[in-house]
Amino acid sequence: MTALFAALTAVGAFIVIPSYPVPVTLQTLFTYLAGAVLGGSLGALSQLIYLLLGCIGLPVFAGGEAGLGVLLGPTGGYLMGFIVGAFISGKLVETKGNPSFTWILIFMVIGTLAIYTLGVIQLSLWLKTSIEHAISLGVLPFLIGDSLKILLASFITLRVRKILSL
Repeated sequence: MTALFAALTAVGAFIVIPSYPVPVTLQTLFTYLAGAVLGGSLGALSQLIYLLLGCIGLPVFAGGEAGLGVLLGPTGGYLMGFIVGAFISGKLVETKGNPSFTWILIFMVIGTLAIYTLGVIQLSLWLKTSIEHAISLGVLPFLIGDSLKILLASFITLRVRKILSL
């Protein structure tokens, strides 16, 4: 399951709407699902595996990119945030036991805040700009799409957890 979620995150990177400096992808949908379905540790491990695959040269990052340089670029903070976001949202789901749709949604929002935080910090440093400007480029354009992905991921999580008897 951990490898499956790493692979799904890679697939999500190929569903991309190019935008500069941060593209729109479906990666976060699978990051949310990894944490909520696998739990904090395994969810984070799935995202670490995904990053390692990209770092060793497999073209699994947005737009088919690969290499350690991607982690050092404008989107690297978001990518590293996938590990933290999956861990946090997954741990919160674990502590709730059998969370409702609303709780899962809230936990995914918290995980998203971690992704945004790391992403905005690196984007700000990479662009040599203010945090406010980095937020305007790397958060605001994504709020509606990420909200829809969180809603979808929350619904899917409930179904998958029921099927897997989690």
